[in-house]
Amino acid sequence: MKDFSLFEKKLNLKFKNKDLLTQAFVHRSYLNENPDFHLSHNERLEFLGDAVLELVVTEYLYKKYPGKAEGELTNWRAALVNSKMLSKIGEELSLNDFLLLSKGESKELGKARRYILANTFEAIIGSVYLDIGYEVCENFIKKHLIKELPVIIEEGLYKDAKSLFQEEAQERVGITPSYKVLKEWGPDHAKEFIIGVFLEKELVAEGQGSSKQEAEDDAAQEGLKAKEW
Repeated sequence: MKDFSLFEKKLNLKFKNKDLLTQAFVHRSYLNENPDFHLSHNERLEFLGDAVLELVVTEYLYKKYPGKAEGELTNWRAALVNSKMLSKIGEELSLNDFLLLSKGESKELGKARRYILANTFEAIIGSVYLDIGYEVCENFIKKHLIKELPVIIEEGLYKDAKSLFQEEAQERVGITPSYKVLKEWGPDHAKEFIIGVFLEKELVAEGQGSSKQEAEDDAAQEGLKAKEW
C-alpha cells in the first residue's frame, strides 16, 4: 500500500480522515482487481472538487481583474482548469507516485494517464475541502494552479471557445467538430444565423450570431456547456 503520509508532508496538509485522502487516488480500474478494497473510487470526490475548483478560480479572477469582461475571464478560467493544465500540475505534485490503478491502467502513460492525473487533482481538492475546509483548499489551488495564470495571459495560451471545443472533442472522443448553418434570415446588411456544432451526426448545440463566425463561437460555447467540458 502507498504511504500517503509522504504526500501530506510534501504538500504540508494534515488530514483528520486519512481515508478521504486515500480515496482521492483510487481509480475505478483498481477496484476491478481489488474488489474487497475498503474504499470506493474517486469519482464523487472529483465531482465535488471540480465545483470547488471552478468557484475558487472564478472568485479569484473576479476580484483580481475588476476591469475585465466576462468573456475574457471565462477564457482565462478555461485555460486554467482544463485537463491539460491540471495533469501538468498533477505531474509537478508527483501524483503518479500515489495513484491506485489496475495493472493494465498503470502501463498507460499517454492521454489516458493525463485524464487520470487531472481527475485525481480534482478529487484531491474535493477531499481537502471536505476534511480541512474551504480556506485551505483555496490556498492550495492558488499556490499550485493559479500561479500559472500570468504565463497563460502573457503568452496568450487561453483560446476562444471554438478552439477549446475542438481540442476537447479531439482529445476526449477523437472527433473533429463540424459546423452547419441551420437557419438564416434578414437582409444582407443585418443577417442572423443559427449554426449547429456537430460531432459526426450528433448535434451537440446551437449558437446564434450576426455573422457565421459569431454563431459558430456561440455554438462552441454552448457545446462546452452541454458536454460539461
